[in-house]
Amino acid sequence: MSVKLTADEFQYIRLFESITGAIVKDCVVDEHDNRIIFVVKPGHIGLAIGRSGKNIRQIRSMLKRDVDVVEYSSKPEVFVRNCLNPNVNLKVRLVDKPDGKKVAMVTVNPKYRGLTIGRNGRNVSRARLLAKRHFNIEDVIIE
Repeated sequence: MSVKLTADEFQYIRLFESITGAIVKDCVVDEHDNRIIFVVKPGHIGLAIGRSGKNIRQIRSMLKRDVDVVEYSSKPEVFVRNCLNPNVNLKVRLVDKPDGKKVAMVTVNPKYRGLTIGRNGRNVSRARLLAKRHFNIEDVIIE
């Protein structure tokens, strides 16, 4: 699925790539949570973050916004997991609803539920936004 970028998003991508050396596949300005989300090519997450988070801190201070980085995957289940929290053991299933909509059902250990959802649901909203944008998945539901 192709994504459309605004002129501002192109500028953010250029800045991000020049500082980090990581290749960006997508950039989303999330006005609701005052953040910019970068989707980087597989294997570029370490470059994007930098040693001890140096690159992210530098970009945050330049843009005066929160910055989130997600590693892209061509497999929707892996991509949704990366959007939520790749460090937590999550099971993601894609379900086709009778009305034709695709939904990602995420099973998580109750101990890590809060970490997966994120403060004020930030991680889930990021997963919903990016899953819809890249794979036409209508919703992400945490079980």
